[in-house]
Amino acid sequence: MSIVTIFVQSENASSERRFDKGISIRDLRVKLEPITGISTTSQQLQLYNGDTFVASVEGDDYMLGAFPVDNYMTLKLTLWILDSVLAFKQRNKLGRFADSQSSTSDASYTFEEEAKNIKVGDRCEVDFGESGEDGFKRRGVVRYVGETKFKSGYWVGVEYDEPVGKHNGTVQGEIYFQAAPNHGAFVRPNKVKVGDYPEEEIEEM
Repeated sequence: MSIVTIFVQSENASSERRFDKGISIRDLRVKLEPITGISTTSQQLQLYNGDTFVASVEGDDYMLGAFPVDNYMTLKLTLWILDSVLAFKQRNKLGRFADSQSSTSDASYTFEEEAKNIKVGDRCEVDFGESGEDGFKRRGVVRYVGETKFKSGYWVGVEYDEPVGKHNGTVQGEIYFQAAPNHGAFVRPNKVKVGDYPEEEIEEM
């Protein structure tokens, strides 16, 4: 992965830093704690291009390169407060904000219907948007469709075109599919669109 130069900004600090896109968000939080004075468990990370909001940087197991980060963007750190937790539940339709698609929580909704039209070998695009809004997207190939041992319901195993995944198709010692290192990921079927999604060309910096 390549090195990216970004501006780190918080209430107490502002500095220019260089990070490898291959760093996990968990490790990134550790590096940001002494810079900003905000503990790893209290950091809320948001990526900006100038004054334009780009994405919320969430998911400790993701790599920085999984987000649409580019040189000289700004990573803003704020303290994770109660309102942020409420907003997170609302965006992800948890608790009292649960989707009408299911009268119970996501834990009891299987996503079986959404999985029926997804087949192994399909080219796909995974949309990380929240609450129906378009988010940043990643393309790849469907390598697995079905239930898993690590969590209930139906999942889609995707081999991404770029090394922005979490694994190689093996989770908790169980081999679900084979992919290059850091190219594999499991996502819910409602995040996956199949169709004519050719591999995107990567522009040289």
